[in-house]
Amino acid sequence: MSITSIDPKQPAPDVIIIGAGILGCSLALALSQAGFKTLNVDRNAAPGLGSTAASTGAIRVHYSTFDGTALAYESYHNWLAWRDFLAAPGDEDLAAFHHTGCLVPATPENDFLRPQLRFCQQLGIAHERWDAERVKTYLGQVDLRSFAPVRALDDPMFAEPNPTSKAINQAVFFQTAGYVSDPQLACQNLADAAKRAGGRFLHKARVSQISQAQGRVSGVVLADGTRIGAQVVVNVTGPYSSAINALAGVGNDMNIKTRALKQEKTVLPAPAALAGRQPGVIWSDSDVGAYFRSHGDADILIGSQDFSCDPMVWVDDPDDWDDNFSQQWQTQAFRMAQRLPDLGIPSRMRGVVALYDVADDWIPIYDRSSLPGFYMACGSSGNQFKNAPMVGRLMAHLIERCEAGHDHDQDPLKFSLERIGQQVSLGFYSRNRAINEESSMSVVG
Repeated sequence: MSITSIDPKQPAPDVIIIGAGILGCSLALALSQAGFKTLNVDRNAAPGLGSTAASTGAIRVHYSTFDGTALAYESYHNWLAWRDFLAAPGDEDLAAFHHTGCLVPATPENDFLRPQLRFCQQLGIAHERWDAERVKTYLGQVDLRSFAPVRALDDPMFAEPNPTSKAINQAVFFQTAGYVSDPQLACQNLADAAKRAGGRFLHKARVSQISQAQGRVSGVVLADGTRIGAQVVVNVTGPYSSAINALAGVGNDMNIKTRALKQEKTVLPAPAALAGRQPGVIWSDSDVGAYFRSHGDADILIGSQDFSCDPMVWVDDPDDWDDNFSQQWQTQAFRMAQRLPDLGIPSRMRGVVALYDVADDWIPIYDRSSLPGFYMACGSSGNQFKNAPMVGRLMAHLIERCEAGHDHDQDPLKFSLERIGQQVSLGFYSRNRAINEESSMSVVG
């Protein structure tokens, strides 16, 4: 049944959150727990059925920036204690966090992980340096020759080892990593927790206008004409973020923009050495430009690290795009086959085709906008699922302080990460920041 109106018996919301993906539901929980009356408005039939459902669900802490690493490390602790974080009843079905660790070869392409290791030292993040023999024990049949630079599949040198590069002889195992096998369920868990705290959700509802009055946001208008008033509106719409920003008249005045990008993930039968491994395996490989994680007991899921030799398929209209597999599916399969010689590649394509909401430097925007009362949590760039627990609280802190009169543009707020005893500047996520040259400029973050 299509929902065309909200319950008039319910009080008007303080905050309308456009979107009910993993970040929108986390924000609903954080604001509801802080005493705000929240309403998530989402075009899908249930929480997490957009980009969240297509997420790899990877949980890791190694980023190419200090702030990214710190936020991920804080969030990791909440995934470990997911039931406690949600204050969920003991019989509630929760998304499972498979605590696998993540193995990353140290290569020239990732600067031998120097930034990541420096941040791990600063934050006390557990990690181990592995030699080639231990890597082989971990992966089984593996070819550790260097195939860099990453090449397109039709390049004559594709799959040819680089004669001038040494074979991979070291890797770093980050213990603080794993994956959530059902990202949509994790999102539903957050939505259920938000509802217990008083949050409300309106599904099958599309926002067609952002209302304004007296120089600030005043609510939204739905496609069916329903008007919903609120003093705060937050754009958490994933690949629709730039369109929603345009409705609010913001975006052109921002230094960092967002765009929707087509992404494909490849599912293949796992090599014998990896099949049935519990709790699973994660390998992230800049030398071949791809990563994989276990996908159930019998498969692996492969994704791209977005190297420049691959075409970027930008999507102007997230409602009208080609969601079929392309040659990228095969490219990812053959790239990982360079590393895993026993990897079988069947003729039938399996996997996921979805859209990322990508910021110019692949670092998200968590910020206010030039329109008072209108906030943004967008440009998640395929690497923010893992940070969802803390993004909700971070955005709630930003909204509370800005609505109380703080000038965040002139004096960027700090956000405390209590479990790890650190603070991050929310200016790091500003819409007006310069392009962050420390970023990997990819899903790696």
